[in-house]
Amino acid sequence: MITGELLIGGSTRRGSDGEIWGIEAASGRRLEPSFGGAALEDLEQACLIADQAFDTFRRTSPEERAMLLEKIGSNILDLGDELIDRCVAETGLPRIRIEGERSRTVGQLQLFASVVREGAFLDVRIDKAMPSRKPQPRADLRLTNIGVGPVGVFGASNFPLAFSVAGGDTASALAAGCPVIVKAHSAHPGTSELVGRAVQSAVRACELPEGTFSLIFDSKRAVSQALVANPRIKAIGFTGSRGAGVAFMQIAARRPEPIPVYAEMSSINPVILFPSALAARGAEIGSQLVAALTLGAGQFCTNPGLILAVNSEGYDSFVTAAREAISATTAATMLTPAIHKAYRSGVDQLVSHQSVTTVARGRAGGENQAQAGIFETTAGAFLSHRELQDEVFGAATLIVRCDDAKELREVVEHLEGQLTIALHIDQGDYMFARELTPLLERKAGRLIVNGFGTGVEVSHAMVHGGPFPATSDVRTTSVGSLAIERFLRPVCYQAFPPELLPCAVSDANAWGVPQRTDPGT
Repeated sequence: MITGELLIGGSTRRGSDGEIWGIEAASGRRLEPSFGGAALEDLEQACLIADQAFDTFRRTSPEERAMLLEKIGSNILDLGDELIDRCVAETGLPRIRIEGERSRTVGQLQLFASVVREGAFLDVRIDKAMPSRKPQPRADLRLTNIGVGPVGVFGASNFPLAFSVAGGDTASALAAGCPVIVKAHSAHPGTSELVGRAVQSAVRACELPEGTFSLIFDSKRAVSQALVANPRIKAIGFTGSRGAGVAFMQIAARRPEPIPVYAEMSSINPVILFPSALAARGAEIGSQLVAALTLGAGQFCTNPGLILAVNSEGYDSFVTAAREAISATTAATMLTPAIHKAYRSGVDQLVSHQSVTTVARGRAGGENQAQAGIFETTAGAFLSHRELQDEVFGAATLIVRCDDAKELREVVEHLEGQLTIALHIDQGDYMFARELTPLLERKAGRLIVNGFGTGVEVSHAMVHGGPFPATSDVRTTSVGSLAIERFLRPVCYQAFPPELLPCAVSDANAWGVPQRTDPGT
């Protein structure tokens, strides 16, 4: 049952600072009930109990944390159709997409449960004492990772489950031993409350401190900003716009104790069409591009928003196939009116740009529905007009026609940081691809051959990150098991009596975690 209440630890209360309403994306009508916005006092209480819970929660065993993550996943599944129906209404996304995202959400909770049980994330290192070493003896040194402290998480608009209340940021922070305060996205408050109650119930069932998890709604920006600024919060997980991400980074940097903001923000995910591949299958690539571009109304952070190609054999076939495919597409409902408005604005700028040609548009639709589009420009124009690199969040892409390989490389050199870069190649392109790869590695977190960035596998080897402005920290990923490292820090214990050592670094190793040991002499 959805009540519109805040979840502050184990308690519920009606927020008193304004109201938020879920909106049915397809019709624009309000969905009951209304949600009370959190006051600063509510946020302060959530941060206080998270801080009080931290030392207890971070000392839980790997098994205890794994059980929490698995219990959250099973509770989400137990919500059944109530969750799916509400999420479909609030987002306008098709039911099959939401069901798939629910599976992904539960799957990543299970992934982190397995990571925690395995124990390598603790990175235990033991250097035994060397009392007879000359000229100086070595003390006994032992290192393990601990959680950084309470973490603030901001739910994303385009993934109401997998990047939201119990999404990757929350799962990895809990796995690291960090209490979490989630600021729900206002586009899907009902979905957020349902999942939040599933997390709250799991915390209670596992007999963990109530401050391990809280969920708040924000009717204004003040509470979101205060969450980042609160001195008890030690890290932020965020997925959203560049403007909001940079604003949070600035708030965090101005704190007396600056903290990391792990923000996934803006990416146009270039797709490079190499000459041999273009000549061999230009038309096929054109059709595949449109399928990737229009998936989910183009509302993916890995959507292919830029195409780079040399004007050579197969180029015309590629453009013709893409034109035909996009012309046949139907308009799709976008997540929110605000996202639709921003998409329309970005497309209008491309349509009216003096150096851009409209290749084709999809079929027009109704209110809050996006009409897909493909546009074209030259490499010279792209290099001269910085605004052509701006992300248009939705089903729109810009083809950059290059005269030769040298010009294509020049365009790549001028690109900002990206989440993904895709290379469409055949064997005849290998030499050029080999030459270009070191540059591409500097530009993106994930390189893809003969595919597109849409579809992010939740796995050990996945990187969902990249140089700014794709993310705020190029060293991290927000998807995959490596995401846990964002919320950990190392602590070294020197010359500690065995009775005082944490379980992970003790010789008894009751947790059975991997230990890298230098036995000394």
